[in-house]
Amino acid sequence: MPGRIKRLMALAIALAASAAAAQVPAEPPNFKPAPQAAHLDLAKPFHARSPWRLVVTEGPLAKDYGDNDAPGALTLCLHKGPAGPCLSDPVTPPLRATTPDDPIAWEPHYLLAAKLVYPRGPRAAPFLLIVTGSLNSGDGNQIVATQLFAYDTGRDAFRRVYRNSTARNNNEETRFITDGPLRGSVITAEPQQHRPYGYWITVNRLTPTNTYRQALRYRSATRYNDGNPLAVIDSEMPNIQRRLGLWKPGQPLPTPHAKPCLKPTLKNTELWCG
Repeated sequence: MPGRIKRLMALAIALAASAAAAQVPAEPPNFKPAPQAAHLDLAKPFHARSPWRLVVTEGPLAKDYGDNDAPGALTLCLHKGPAGPCLSDPVTPPLRATTPDDPIAWEPHYLLAAKLVYPRGPRAAPFLLIVTGSLNSGDGNQIVATQLFAYDTGRDAFRRVYRNSTARNNNEETRFITDGPLRGSVITAEPQQHRPYGYWITVNRLTPTNTYRQALRYRSATRYNDGNPLAVIDSEMPNIQRRLGLWKPGQPLPTPHAKPCLKPTLKNTELWCG
């Protein structure tokens, strides 16, 4: 009998524990996603003289312009060694404002991409590409800042070689070209504010000294809401390459390039767009 009582008590305790566990929600009501973070080792891919790394951290939770919860402001730092100081100026996008008294409108809150790109192919030195997004406005618009950095062996330092910011509600875009005859170039599509409501297409090409020089700027044939499902830059790629002498009518059309993703993935402490 004592053995049976013990077994019944153990069963009762197990059932009570199971019932209590079933009442616990899968996520607490105040659950928040993990903060954005990235720790990129830059020493090996850049063959740097010092153990450089990129560290991105997120501040306290913020509210966007629609009063929705949003990620905190991002701090982007280059560290020259594990105990090195945070060098934020070289990698923080310039804080411009739609109004002079609202610089927070341009503050980075979303880490959209932080990865290596190879403007001259996989056997040559890479660049560091960082793309950040601001808080979302009431209509869902966002400032997207694109930056490229090269490593200077002589100075043992990173320097910014390109930067540009666009919004995104009107299909504007800044795109680093990863392959094809324009590999290493940066193309921007920026909407016009007046009729015929097209886009300014600008192509910046890489020079032998790791600087960018404007090679082309023209008014697009693509218009707002013209029913074309392609991104503006893809739609304009035949015009871009024809104007640069890289394509002629009658030849196979240039293959559209994949648009950069806007949702980062974190894995093995390296962030990339998947």
